[in-house]
Amino acid sequence: MTESRTLVSERLAAELRDDILCGALVPGSRLGEMALAERFAVSRGPVRAALGLLSEAGIVQIVPNSGARVRIIGRSDARALYQVRTALEAEAATLAASNAGRHAAPRFRQLLDQHGAQIAAHPEGAYLQASSDRDFHVVIAELSGNPLILRYLTRELYPQLSLLRVKHRNVTGRGAVALKEHERIAAAIIDGDGEIAGLLMRRHIRNSWTALEMQLSQTEQEDETRT
Repeated sequence: MTESRTLVSERLAAELRDDILCGALVPGSRLGEMALAERFAVSRGPVRAALGLLSEAGIVQIVPNSGARVRIIGRSDARALYQVRTALEAEAATLAASNAGRHAAPRFRQLLDQHGAQIAAHPEGAYLQASSDRDFHVVIAELSGNPLILRYLTRELYPQLSLLRVKHRNVTGRGAVALKEHERIAAAIIDGDGEIAGLLMRRHIRNSWTALEMQLSQTEQEDETRT
């Protein structure tokens, strides 16, 4: 049984998404329909639909009469993403404290132990997490019990943040600091203190943005020097 056109488009979108978020296709890369159709041995229709899905996710930019490219996220767009992220994740942490409480303790402990091992192996690196099911922030969104928060974060916001990190992957030393911040947030959720959990999450994301903004400035200066 052959795949439906919708399934083909979704499969192509998933493969291209992986290529983009792992850095194989860097921001600004052209995504020609004909070249992609040849690569995947399909017609241009499913490719066009796949690019549309990635555009909706915010990681591909489609310009009329110019075609599609991997999106380049500038400073103003990055700031807007973090503003939305702050609001959604602070609320998710508050709700998680009310809904999960001490029942979340084993899940957090396992998660933070895994992350601690990653940090120990790369103490000067960024806080990189292997997959969404192990991602601290996705776990909190799930524990919030709010399907809209979970959907907006995982389907729209996080793909764009991942694309932003393709170029700005390693904020030196941020990993160890972020881990401590995560531990405090987890403790507040386990204690059922939603107000503190939300406050700590806001502070955590603000610190993350401050570190990233410094790197954005450095990258912009390096780009100007090269030109």
